[in-house]
Amino acid sequence: MQKGGFQMALQMCHVMPFLATTQPEKARAFYCDVLGMRLEEDSPFALVVKAANASVRIQKVQAFTPSPFTALGWHVDDIETAARQLQSKGVTFEHFEGMNQNDLGIWASPGGAQVCWFKDPDGNLLSLTQFA
Repeated sequence: MQKGGFQMALQMCHVMPFLATTQPEKARAFYCDVLGMRLEEDSPFALVVKAANASVRIQKVQAFTPSPFTALGWHVDDIETAARQLQSKGVTFEHFEGMNQNDLGIWASPGGAQVCWFKDPDGNLLSLTQFA
């Protein structure tokens, strides 16, 4: 996009995904204590937690319906180790009918990536992916 000789390069900008919560205390504990993200902000409007390469803004809302598809995911080097670490902190992995998943819920995609899914306290679907 060019305007007046200035080109905005969004690919070079920090990405900030948005989620929603109706339970900010539970969301804060989950994202910070369970997932290990660092709290950057807790305002009347949102929680902001920091990952290595993004800040996630978790909007405080009165009501919402979580999407039935993945809302946020992490690329991990060793999915089995990451899944077991989260499982040891009480995270339960989703199992989907018709998908050949192992006991942890890890699915091997036709392209060789491995993926597993879990939910936050509000039902947002999250994932871990280990690429081939």
